[in-house]
Amino acid sequence: MKKLLIASAVALFGLSNAQIAKGTVYLSGSVGYSQEETNNGNSKSENFNVLPTAGFFVAPNFAVGLGVGFQTQKDTSITTTINPLSTTVNTFETKNPAFVVAPFARKYWTLSDKLYFFGQLAVPMQFGKTEVENSSVTTTGTTTSTSSVSSEAKYTSVGVTVKPGLDYFLNKNWTIEATIGEFGYNNFKPKDGDATNNYSFGLNLANVGIGVKYVFAK
Repeated sequence: MKKLLIASAVALFGLSNAQIAKGTVYLSGSVGYSQEETNNGNSKSENFNVLPTAGFFVAPNFAVGLGVGFQTQKDTSITTTINPLSTTVNTFETKNPAFVVAPFARKYWTLSDKLYFFGQLAVPMQFGKTEVENSSVTTTGTTTSTSSVSSEAKYTSVGVTVKPGLDYFLNKNWTIEATIGEFGYNNFKPKDGDATNNYSFGLNLANVGIGVKYVFAK
């Protein structure tokens, strides 16, 4: 019975001596866009991000890498005020464009010839600004007047994250990877304001990331 359990464990986890060779290079990345509208389109939120990533195995099953990209978020809110003599339409718009740099280190553990478990430590950094514009258009009879107020504030955001995941090699050049949850810390600092610290811990099945990589196999 003991021998049967050991044999089953070997078959299940595919204990293997396979390793990802030192000097292997891979390319990956992410790109995304989302848009959400509420209140009959008077409230809208748009998000866009692109982050190409490259990794290099400095030792068997151990890689370091860097992601460099851009992200932005735009929130728009429109309200209309109707008075007996005039109508005013107010538009409040906030933009958060940011340059993103994310160095990381990733350690792999072999489960089988094609399947690996990994843990990734990353230090994502954002260098961006918050742009706010509040404009109004007032119509009184046949007369229209406009006004606008805008402001801009720079910020930096630095975090530390740990992500577990699985990497499956479809062939020697292409892999599919999945990450589940995130453990991390983030410090958000406006240029002329107080810093805000955020913490995230836990494995959340609703926070699963799926991606593909191209590997320059050794």
